[in-house]
Amino acid sequence: MRKIAVLTSGGDAPGMNACIRSIVLTAEHFGIQVIGYKHGYNGLLEQEYLPLRPKNVLNLIQRGGTILRSGRCLSFKQVDSAKLAAKNLEALGIEALLVIGGDGSFHGACHLADYWQGQVIGLPGTIDNDISGIDATIGYYTAIETALESIDKVRDTADAFERIFLVEVMGRHAGFIGLSAALASAADQVLVPELCQDIHAELDNITQHVLAAHRQRGNSSYIIVTAENLWPGGVTSLAQMLSEKTKVECRVVILGHVQRGGSPVSQDRLLACKLGAFAVERALAGDNRIMVGEVNNQLVALPIQVSWESQKPLDPYLVKIQQEFFDITRKLNP
Repeated sequence: MRKIAVLTSGGDAPGMNACIRSIVLTAEHFGIQVIGYKHGYNGLLEQEYLPLRPKNVLNLIQRGGTILRSGRCLSFKQVDSAKLAAKNLEALGIEALLVIGGDGSFHGACHLADYWQGQVIGLPGTIDNDISGIDATIGYYTAIETALESIDKVRDTADAFERIFLVEVMGRHAGFIGLSAALASAADQVLVPELCQDIHAELDNITQHVLAAHRQRGNSSYIIVTAENLWPGGVTSLAQMLSEKTKVECRVVILGHVQRGGSPVSQDRLLACKLGAFAVERALAGDNRIMVGEVNNQLVALPIQVSWESQKPLDPYLVKIQQEFFDITRKLNP
């Protein structure tokens, strides 16, 4: 193998740069050239790329974002786009394409593989942690840390004014960030899609829990962590309804894209280093249409379709203890 390519696609995640660095240094070790396509699949279609050598990734491991930039490319779903991408890869003599991204990016890689003879390998990079078959994705641990730091600061002002605060975290249709951040910050309540089956019943449940908490400890802060796009009408609508039902002022904090930024924490740097090196090794071994990941501290190479064939479940033990902690306040008498 003489030349491989790498791109970052979809939402950026802390640790993507660390992964690019690992790919480049591992490839250098094996005497393989690396080119980086810019702006995700858009760069692949427009043949927008740059050579990547060790000097290009110097002091990169601590930087958030991605030096290759990222982007979403709806047109890549078309057959003509996949054929053009294959033609561009062949023109440069690329033998394997490494895609750092989430399940949408992996779908794109599989689509390309239908029209290209080279190898495609997915590396899971998304703060959502919603890739099935593996323990964690690059960027997830940093997103938790960012959310946790913000919630701790919100708690200070919530205590000062004895308010309810709704803190909205990212995660699309997955509650991994929400559940982990809620437990780590000792939030009073967490709302994530996997655990909220009946929205109207949930509102009554929250109201009763707020009132129970106030009976036990008097007027005090109350923190609710909620996943984005969960509540009809948005988190502001939920805040208004809670204020009306509990007669306690409820404020909203939307963390938004701040969770995507920042220097990656050690867990994400280490995971990115391992997966980047392992992806190059699997490319050398001839693997195709795979996703690399880690399961129980062991590196694995799985069929790439595993990433979307089933919904990744929340950690059942974290769910269990969160519910137990929630129930304590509801059951105790003042």
